[in-house]
This record gives sequence, C-alpha cells and structure tokens, in this order.
Amino acid sequence: MHVQALCSLQAAAAPARPCLPAPVAVLRLQHPMTRQGISPKLERGGKAGGTGLKGRKRRTSSATAAATDVLTAAPGSTKVGFLGIGIMGYAMASNLLKAGYEVTVWNRSPDKCKDLATEGAQVAASPAEVVAASDITLAMLSDPEACLAVATGPEGVAAAMAPGKGYVDVSTVDAATARQVAAAVRGAGGLYLEAPVSGSKGPAQQGQLIFLTGGDRKLYDASAPLLEVMGKASFFLGEVGAGANMKLVVNMVMGTMLASYAEGLELAKQCGLQQSDLVDVIKLGAIASPMFQLKASKGGWQPCPACCAVLLGEAPAMIEGSYPPAFPLKHQQKDLRLALALGDEVEQPLPLAAAANELYKRARAEGYSDADFSAVMAAVSTD
Repeated sequence: MHVQALCSLQAAAAPARPCLPAPVAVLRLQHPMTRQGISPKLERGGKAGGTGLKGRKRRTSSATAAATDVLTAAPGSTKVGFLGIGIMGYAMASNLLKAGYEVTVWNRSPDKCKDLATEGAQVAASPAEVVAASDITLAMLSDPEACLAVATGPEGVAAAMAPGKGYVDVSTVDAATARQVAAAVRGAGGLYLEAPVSGSKGPAQQGQLIFLTGGDRKLYDASAPLLEVMGKASFFLGEVGAGANMKLVVNMVMGTMLASYAEGLELAKQCGLQQSDLVDVIKLGAIASPMFQLKASKGGWQPCPACCAVLLGEAPAMIEGSYPPAFPLKHQQKDLRLALALGDEVEQPLPLAAAANELYKRARAEGYSDADFSAVMAAVSTD
C-alpha cells in the first residue's frame, strides 16, 4: 500500500502575508486505496499561474474543463464563499482575503461579518446568495443540524448550487450528515468535499490547520490552493464519510487525553504536589504533548509575535482556572457524543471516551459550554 505525498512550496519571492507565518511546505496526501501503484514521492509546485503540482497543469480556462468541473482556485480569478463566521471561520476567511481572494461571507448573526467586511469581504444575506456569487464555497458550522439546515433549507446551498461550482464543508459532523449534504449538493449539479479540520483558534489564525477530506477528488484538486492558504497539510481519505470519521476519532482521542490530564493535575494538587512540577515532568517524558503544554498554564503558550494574533493573556490556563475559548467545550462534548455513536454503529466499545464524555457533560452543566474545552478541569476539581 502506498501513499503519495505532494508538497507545494510558495515562491520565495512572493510577498509576505500579514499575520501569517513564513511560507512552509504543505503536504497533500491521499488515501492509499484511492490510487494504486504509486510509489511515495515528494513533488514541489511551481510559481503561481504556471504548473502547480509537478506534472499537473492547473486549469485556468473553462475550455479545458468538463462542464461539471471546478476550475483550480487562484487569487484574482476565483470567487470564494464562506459560511459560518465563528472563532474558526473568521480566521480562515481572513487568511483567504489576505492571500488575495475575493471572498463573500454569511453568518446567521450578521454582526459577526462586520470585521471581515472592513477587510474587504462582501457580506451576503443568505447561503444561497453566497453560493450564487462564488465558484467554491466553504462552510464552518457548529453541528450536524446547522450543516443540514444551511445546505438544504430555504435559501440554502443547494438552492443556488450548479455545475461548475463546489462546496467544501470544513465543519465537524458525522458521516451520515456529510453524505446527506453531499447528496443535496451533487443533486444540484455541484461537486462536494468534506474537509473537517484538526486544529483550533491559534492554528486557524496562523494558517496551520490540517484538513481531513473525502468526496469528489476533482474538487479536492481544485480547492488545494485554498487549503494551502488555511492549512499546513491536507489528506484525501476517499469517499464521503471518511473525513468525518477520521475527525471524530482524532477529537475523541484529544478529548479523552485532556480529561485524563485534568484529573492528573487535580490529583497532584490534592496530594500536595505542585501542579507546575507535574507539567514539567510530563513535558520531559514519553507522554509529552504540545496540547498539554499549551493548555496547562499561560507560561506554556508560545505565540509567534510576528504572525500570531493570539495574545498570551488570551490563552487557556488550566492551573490558573482560566478558559478563554480556543475550541469551545460544547463542541468537544458534541464530538465525543458523535464518536460514541460511531462506536455503537460499528460495535466498538469505547469505555474511556464514554467516561470522558460524562466529565464534559458535567462541565457543561456547570456553565462552561462556551469556555475552552480545557474547562473540563472544573468538572474534576474538588474545590
């Protein structure tokens, strides 16, 4: 079984983007079952407007594309839509604007679009209006119910979808929801790609997300330049549902890890140890994790002053009991709930995830739904 790794480097002479890191290698990987007989290799992209991924000429005119194809994204020629301007959506849409794309945005609460409008975005009155104005529309929505409503409801995505357009849903949902949205988009003649992300507020601001994709390969290729603006890596995993399932597994592990870490911090405190000493011991051992260091205390957050808009005082700090949201706890609990449902579907016992889910539910009941998911610390505290 082989995996093809495709690496696209921005031209060294390209101007630096404000609030974004220096150009770095962007990995694009595809699931080994999607193409057979390809040996692992690393390919470098060319300059904008020329040959992109080595050996692949990026399409720049409709004459070279089939009627249902979406042209490869490029600043100045591709109109991009973005639905859902929350913590993540705002940062991702902002980075697309900084990269030179024309972006039209929509949010259920229009006030959240005001800052993007000052950055140059157009604000639409409905998802359908965004899709009508865009070649490729992305969506970062809160849960399966919101995704279905935006995709299939009145004035929704499907109402304005047409051949030659694509819909990239970067929300975290279950596979069944992804398939329903895909059916609606494809039924209207468009292409569909699920692309849930690994990463929260900081990586979104820095353009360092990881995209876990499945669906129409042509749209994956066409939207690759957009994913490269917003992320450091993208994986093509196969059919619709594969990306959703991978994201749920990743977030299940993440949520369970942080719940265990919270219990460890509280146990250390209750037996007279310094929690900061526990943080340092774990940092130097085999179970070291960037997430642990990031969430434990404000001293563990190391923002890049040149490119990162997350300030030191805004970072979650479990030891200090401070939980400004980078990834809201209600979303982590939602992902655990969906992962547990997936486990039931495939008859896989998940006792640790089930126990962690109860802690997040307790934290929600105590009023921490909109806090960072590190607020699971409050659910284990005995104070």
